Amino acid sequence: MNNEKIYIKELSKFLNKEVISDFLVVQKELREGAKNFYIRLKLADKTGSMSANVWNQAKMISEMFQEGDVIRIKGIVISYKAQLQLTVNKVRLLQEEEYDLANFMETTSQDMNKLSDCLFGFIDSINDTQIKQLLLNIFEDKEFYAKFGRAPAAKSWHHNYLGGLLEHTVSVATICDFTANMYPVNRDILMAGAIFHDIGKVFEYDVTSKIEFSTIGRLVGHLALSDQFVCEKAALINNFSANNLLKIRHLILAHHGEYEKASVRLPQTIEAILLHYADNMDAQTIGVKQLIEAAQNPDQEWSEFDRLNQRYYYLK
Repeated sequence: MNNEKIYIKELSKFLNKEVISDFLVVQKELREGAKNFYIRLKLADKTGSMSANVWNQAKMISEMFQEGDVIRIKGIVISYKAQLQLTVNKVRLLQEEEYDLANFMETTSQDMNKLSDCLFGFIDSINDTQIKQLLLNIFEDKEFYAKFGRAPAAKSWHHNYLGGLLEHTVSVATICDFTANMYPVNRDILMAGAIFHDIGKVFEYDVTSKIEFSTIGRLVGHLALSDQFVCEKAALINNFSANNLLKIRHLILAHHGEYEKASVRLPQTIEAILLHYADNMDAQTIGVKQLIEAAQNPDQEWSEFDRLNQRYYYLK
C-alpha cells in the first residue's frame, strides 16, 4: 500500500471513498458480533481521532498490531448514524523508522510560548514573596518545565494531548484571577492553588505513542503527588509559612470537590470552593468541546455519546 497522508480532519472530503493513510491506534478491542468477530478501533493523528471497524478476518488482523502502534490502513469512509467512521479492509504495521510520531500525537492548538508567558505573568503577580519564590523555584527549573509543558492533563476526557496540562493550568488560573476580583479571597493562595492543583500529572502519566498511567500514577494519583511535590519544594525555603502551606495543600487535595470524584477532602475555604468550580468548568467545557469538534459530518445533529456525563450534545 502506497501512502499519501490523509489527516483525520480531512476524511469528511472522502465520504464513501477508499482511502489509504497512516494512523495511531489509540484503542483496540476484539469483539464478538452476531455472526463473527470484529475489531473496534479508535484511530488518531495530530488533528483528532475517529472510530473504525475491521469486519473481515478480524482475529487474524487483530494479532498484527496493538494499541500504541502506528498502522497503514486501506478502508472506506462511511457515515453511520450521521457520524463518520472508517471501515478498514487492509492493515500493515509500520516500523518506527517509517513515521514521525509528532504527526500522530495530538498537541494543544494554543501557542506554547504565549501560554508560558501567561503562566509566568500570573507568578509575577503574586505579592507574597515566599509563595512567589516557591513557584519560581519549581517552574524556573528547565528540566521540570520541559516535562510540565509536554504533559497531558488527562488520559481520555479533557486536554488529553501534549501541552494539555499547561493549557488547562493557565485556563484555571485565568478563571481564578477573574473570581479573585469578585469575592473576598486571599488571591496569592488562590493563584498558587490554581497553578499547583494538577502539577502531579507530570508524574501521573507516561507518554510514548499513547497516554498511559504510570505505576505511581495508578497507585498514588495526582492529588497526592501534587501535595507531596509542593511540600518537598516548600521545605527548601527557610521558614516557609506553615499556615500558607496548609492552605495551598488544602486547595490541591480538595479541588475534585467530592469524595465520589476522588477528592481527598471537601473544599472548606472560599479559595478551595472557587478552585474546584474553576477546575471543573474548564475540564467539562473542554471535554465537551473536544466531543463537538470530533463530529466531522456536516449533517450530524448529535455528538458521540458522552459516557462520563451520560448524554449527547446538540450540534446544530
